[in-house]
Amino acid sequence: MKRIILDTDFLMHCAANKVDYIEELRRICDFKYQTYIIDKTLDELDNIIEKKKGKHKFNAKLAKLILNKKKISQIKTKKHKIVDKLILENTKKNTIVATMDANLKRVLKRKGIPVIVLRQRKYLSIIGV
Repeated sequence: MKRIILDTDFLMHCAANKVDYIEELRRICDFKYQTYIIDKTLDELDNIIEKKKGKHKFNAKLAKLILNKKKISQIKTKKHKIVDKLILENTKKNTIVATMDANLKRVLKRKGIPVIVLRQRKYLSIIGV
């Protein structure tokens, strides 16, 4: 079974473009998988809700609401690092990362980890399988 880790940036983009990532993952994944977030992702969303205004705040609230409603599992971490670094530490051979962050995508590609991205603001695609 593969693990799909959802990044904060990915969640925000899906919320902004009204993309049902759960349904899209079912469409593109012809294998068994479980979706996860890093526990610090919720802290990052809370931070955006607190400090930003307008559409960023709205998208962060929507992303958090969807996470709670879909009951996405969390990967518990003890460290207080940036979520991207925690994602890199928690990637294994059977992991796929869903992100829109260009730097994170570059590092993951170098490590040989497949990446799920949002294409044309409406559907998901797996890169590097």
